[in-house]
Amino acid sequence: MPSARFDQYYRYDQLVSILRDYAAAYPQIMQLESIGKSHEGRDILLATLTCHATGDARDKPALWVDGNIHAAELAGSSACLYLIHTLLSGFGGDTDITRCLNTRAFYVCPRVNPDGAEWALADQPKLIRSSTRPYPYDEDPIGGLVTQDIDGDGRILSMRIVDSDGPWKISSVEPRLMIAREPAETGGVYYRILPEGNVEHYDGVLIPIQAKKEGLDLNRNFPARWQEEHQQPGAGPYPASEPEVRAMVDFIAHHPNIWCGVAFHTYSGVLLRPYSYQSDDEFPPEDLWIFTKMGAKGTELTGYPVASAFEAFRYHPKKVITGALDDWLYDNLGAFSWTVEIWSPQRQAGIQDYKLIDWYRDHPFDDDIKMLAWSDAKLQGKGFVDWYEFEHPQLGKVELGGWDNLYSFWNPPPALLEQEIQRFPAWLVWQNLLSPRLELHHADVQVLSDEHYLVRLVVSNSGWLPTYVTKKAQEKQARGVVCEILLPSNAKLLSGEHREELPQLEGRAYKGTAPTGWAGLNADATQERAKVEWLIHAPTGGHVTLTARHARAGAISTQLVLPHQ
Repeated sequence: MPSARFDQYYRYDQLVSILRDYAAAYPQIMQLESIGKSHEGRDILLATLTCHATGDARDKPALWVDGNIHAAELAGSSACLYLIHTLLSGFGGDTDITRCLNTRAFYVCPRVNPDGAEWALADQPKLIRSSTRPYPYDEDPIGGLVTQDIDGDGRILSMRIVDSDGPWKISSVEPRLMIAREPAETGGVYYRILPEGNVEHYDGVLIPIQAKKEGLDLNRNFPARWQEEHQQPGAGPYPASEPEVRAMVDFIAHHPNIWCGVAFHTYSGVLLRPYSYQSDDEFPPEDLWIFTKMGAKGTELTGYPVASAFEAFRYHPKKVITGALDDWLYDNLGAFSWTVEIWSPQRQAGIQDYKLIDWYRDHPFDDDIKMLAWSDAKLQGKGFVDWYEFEHPQLGKVELGGWDNLYSFWNPPPALLEQEIQRFPAWLVWQNLLSPRLELHHADVQVLSDEHYLVRLVVSNSGWLPTYVTKKAQEKQARGVVCEILLPSNAKLLSGEHREELPQLEGRAYKGTAPTGWAGLNADATQERAKVEWLIHAPTGGHVTLTARHARAGAISTQLVLPHQ
């Protein structure tokens, strides 16, 4: 088996090589393809994983998984690669993985944004939000502080500068840490803290932060309540304008067997579910019930809590996010969807009960002490860098130091990467096994008289979820089970249609916790099953081919012999 390591982050060429090695070693399970090109022309690679001996991936329910849509969120790629590794190594030995790959499929896109990731992984990193394409303007920004590695050590830290107007002072408890200056405080030594970088056209007074030339946020570019630049910066000129997003949208839209999607981001250590832009009151209740059950299992298997993006992950209480992948999958396609924010440095430091976003605005100083102690003990001081003097080309003597965010906050440090990403495969396999699954319940031929036959096909949904998957999809008039009969050349169909459409098939998802109470809730009517019958005339016998398919529940086929009379 290819020897991918999970204590390092891979550059693009290394990642491509590993994926190709996996596909070559396991051709019966994994196929690799490019679904499009990035802004800089790199292939956006997608791995399709299923047991091809049991059918094509398109004929099975499928789970979409992606990572690294944001440039510096490198652990997303690692989580996808670890999933691929787990599926391949577990097939034939692990019961759930084997059953899942025999009956379902995975579409895994490890690095949606290869260009931005290359910048983040460079020897001297350049940190942007997403794509390397200039936006909203082509020209270079002028003036201000350009965030960059100015001393060539491969890190982008902070600069602290003595300034009488500065809002920070050195802590008397721990001199490496800065604390806020009291609102009415004067008479002390105060500091201004800035990102490490050069100051272009410095006038000796003002230090504005130069806006990034690359201002796109690819996870605002999906066609789900997309907003213009003045409403939501970084969303692009129009929905799916960016080649990376367009490649995803096109693939997913042309693969209706995708019933659920999971996007790996960093960081916060949380399983986020829709909506991003409205409250839970807007859900069909049944879908919220399913999200709750899926999330509870996710917490059990990963240790991550579940949160609504709208309720608990807004960057500002008066603003919402639109144009995100998970909202597009659920609201537009009726597929369940999750955004997994990998890694919580706070929990690593023993800080458990904190608000995901508000913590960065306001938290106890004791938390900073815990974080620093964790860095010293577990990261050998690489997470928080002790302040050291540096002669800045424009500002003179400054100090560089503080948190190396790319190393410690934005991603798990390499030594801790595997223990973090190994949380997820079991949950993803379990999720995929919830999908609807179309199966042949019964098929037979009844001889009536004198070259006349009654052909019957009974199909069932063996999955936990109904074939329509979500009530949101049902609102959009999702198509039911389509059954077809192919006759011998000299046969004639007397009753029924060559193509019959059956209703949606229910699953077991909406059953109560015990077979008591309301009869309507717990009565086990055969709503997971449906049948179709054809009356045919076939003078010389032969055989008929019966097929049944559902966009999300898969496809089946069988042949029946018409005995010659």
